[in-house]
Amino acid sequence: MSITVKDVQHVAKLARLQLSPEEEATFTEQMNAILQYAEKLNELDTENVEPTTHVLQVSNVMRDDVVKESLSQEAALLNAPEDEDGHFKVPAVLE
Repeated sequence: MSITVKDVQHVAKLARLQLSPEEEATFTEQMNAILQYAEKLNELDTENVEPTTHVLQVSNVMRDDVVKESLSQEAALLNAPEDEDGHFKVPAVLE
C-alpha cells in the first residue's frame, strides 16, 4: 500500500488544512516512509511472542480506597461566592 498526493489532499481537506504543493509532496513522501517501516515490521517472526499492552510489566498502581470523613456542607460552601439553601448558586445558563 502506498499513499498518493491525492490521498494527502483528501486528508488535508477533511482536516481543513491548506497545503502547498511542496507540503503535499513532503507529506506524501513521509507517510510512505512510515508505511514502508510498518511493512518491515511485518517481516519479523512474532510466532512465539506474547501480545502485550505495555512494554513494561506494570501492575495496578492505584492506591486502596480508604473511607475518610468528607467535608461538611458548611465547609464546602465556605469560600463559595454565593450559596442558596445549602447549595452553590451559579448564574443561569438557560432562559
